[in-house]
Amino acid sequence: MTVIDHLIEKTCMNMIQTILFCLENATKGTIYRIGPPPTLQAVRITSGIRIPGTDEIKWGLPTSSDYNGPGKSWEQYKDRPDHVLEAMGWCVEKQASWTADNPFEDVRSVAKQLRGEIEDCHHMEPVLVRKADIFGDNANGIDYPLDWRGNPIWQDTDYIVAAVIKIHFLPGTLVREDRSTRIVRELSRSLGTELLTLHVRESLYRAQKDFARQRLHSCEILAHELRNTLMRFGFIFSAVNAQVGVIREEWEEQLRSSFPELEWKQPILEKLSAILKSSDAQLASTAESANTLKALVSDQDELATYSLLPNQADQWLRNKIRPKWDRLLAASDELAARRQEVEAHLEALAKALQLGTDKELAAGLSHLAPELREKWPEIAYMHFTPDKTEMVGDIIKFLTHPALPLPHKQQFAKVFRSFKALVEILPEVEERANKIILSLRYGGPSDAQTAQLLERLGGASSEHTEPGTNQQVQTLAD
Repeated sequence: MTVIDHLIEKTCMNMIQTILFCLENATKGTIYRIGPPPTLQAVRITSGIRIPGTDEIKWGLPTSSDYNGPGKSWEQYKDRPDHVLEAMGWCVEKQASWTADNPFEDVRSVAKQLRGEIEDCHHMEPVLVRKADIFGDNANGIDYPLDWRGNPIWQDTDYIVAAVIKIHFLPGTLVREDRSTRIVRELSRSLGTELLTLHVRESLYRAQKDFARQRLHSCEILAHELRNTLMRFGFIFSAVNAQVGVIREEWEEQLRSSFPELEWKQPILEKLSAILKSSDAQLASTAESANTLKALVSDQDELATYSLLPNQADQWLRNKIRPKWDRLLAASDELAARRQEVEAHLEALAKALQLGTDKELAAGLSHLAPELREKWPEIAYMHFTPDKTEMVGDIIKFLTHPALPLPHKQQFAKVFRSFKALVEILPEVEERANKIILSLRYGGPSDAQTAQLLERLGGASSEHTEPGTNQQVQTLAD
């Protein structure tokens, strides 16, 4: 039972109690709720019986009744030929009361028609509510129920039936249109007003639930979009690392030029590829070996091209290159005969991948200023993450060193100034985005924060990026 259902039941109990207190000859009261058109489902809400000789009321529904939930639809209780006539059908269709002051002559007594039993004296009163109060501007679009002839009911009245009150009386104490029936009629209007109030409250409650659901849905959509936006901004860290990779390539070129006698990765990889080529025919004899050979050649070519961090290069060697060599050495007798040579090259390759971080080699670059010999490898082998945003300033300072022999260093510096503006604003944007999402989900002022966030997102590049930077980033990336 919902909160609104509970309030309706409480209201009906108060109405029955009022009627039984006002009318000493009344013994029992029942109120039925009439559902919206066109089904007009009639459902017994509650019944109250006066305990004889007292003012106490016993509440509860009868154990067996056609009008207990889910009740009866209009098609089941409306008047039609060769069918049991019900007082409920009269009250709903005619919007008029029905008084059974003489049970022996009650033509709408269901018990009498079906089982020949006489009912007690009772009065049934429809509770009317204005259509305009319920449906508002949609009153003209009501789907009216039809009588047995197929004609719509209620079309020529300003009211609908929202409920029906049934009051039972002591035998011989009820007279049609007497004081008792007039009191029930007057109180039915009061019940109509209360039911209308509850209808408005129920509509508001449903509207609030719908609004809350839509708000949550909108919040989820906005959260998804904001997170996607923040994820897209994550390209900054990849872009910074890509540009750092260019700086790393230039550093390794400085080392190769100064120490040509050392074994560097490109010549070693060329030797390994030559060994593979010499055994190509035998390795191609089986599909598995051929596929392994093709994958190994591709991996070695990529390693020769990429400028990886030492730990990344070591993982590449251990996880992608060595296992494939082991499989090929086991599959080819010709290749196995050169195992010692292959192992020597792989060991040399592992050392060559670490040469860029060798401090003794760096110290031997006498043509560079001491501060550059120290700072260049530190920057070149840095992996940029959100917790290292301060390093962008160090990179800019390094790139503006007058003695740095790096091509296009001024363009590099402009790119990193743009990166600096973006990486500094990202934590603030993420914090504000999370606050906006929470305020939308749980309520609170968010419009100003939203405007500030959008202003920050939209203004970051125009405020901090130098002319031509976007083109330079693309050119350097290419």
